[in-house]
Amino acid sequence: MTGLTLVIGDKNLSSWSLRPWLAMKQAGIDFSERKILLDRPETKSEIRKYSPSGRVPCLIDGDIAIWDSLSICDYLAEKFPDKHLWPKDPKARALARSVSAEMHSGFAALRSLWPMNFVREDMRHLTYGVDDDIARIAEIWESARRDHAAGGPFLFGAFSIADAMYAPVVSRFVTYGPVVLPPRAAEWFATMRSLPAMKAWGEGAAAETA
Repeated sequence: MTGLTLVIGDKNLSSWSLRPWLAMKQAGIDFSERKILLDRPETKSEIRKYSPSGRVPCLIDGDIAIWDSLSICDYLAEKFPDKHLWPKDPKARALARSVSAEMHSGFAALRSLWPMNFVREDMRHLTYGVDDDIARIAEIWESARRDHAAGGPFLFGAFSIADAMYAPVVSRFVTYGPVVLPPRAAEWFATMRSLPAMKAWGEGAAAETA
C-alpha cells in the first residue's frame, strides 16, 4: 500500500471506524479506504491482514499499522501538526483529550443498549438504562461549547478529535431519540448532523443496507 490507508468496518455499524474516518475527512487528509464487512465467515482473517488486534479501524502508513480509533487520531495529529486536530490552547487541549478519553473508555450502557445503526431513525427506545450516560454526554457538549468554543461551531471552536470521538453518539441520538439537549449542546448536535462528511458516511451506510 502507498500513502495512508484506513481499514474500516461497515459504515452502518462500525462506530469506531467512523471516528478516524471523519477526522481525516474534516482535516482534508488524503487517504484510501479499505472496507471489510463485519460478521462474515471471512471477516476475522481479512482484518488480520492489516490489524494486529484483529479489529477495525486500522490505519496503514507504509510499514506502520496503527489500530484503535483514538491512537489513530493521535498519530494523525502528530503527523499533520498543521491540521490542528487538537485545540491550540493548552487548557482546551487538555480538556479535549480528557473528554475524548472518557468517550473512548466510558459510556458502557449507551454502547450496549443503543448500538450504532446509522441509517435508522426514530426507533424511539426508552432512555431507561442510558439516562446517566446521556446526561454526562450532554454536560460535556454544553460545557465545552460554553467555555471553549468562541469563534467556531464545534466543541472547542474549530473541529478537533473530540468532535470525531462523539460523532457516533450523534447517530445514536438520531436512531433512538429524540434526546432533549441543552441549547449549546443542541447547536453542536445540529452542526454535526449537517456536516458533508457525516452525510457522505450516511450515504455509504445506506448503500450497504439497500
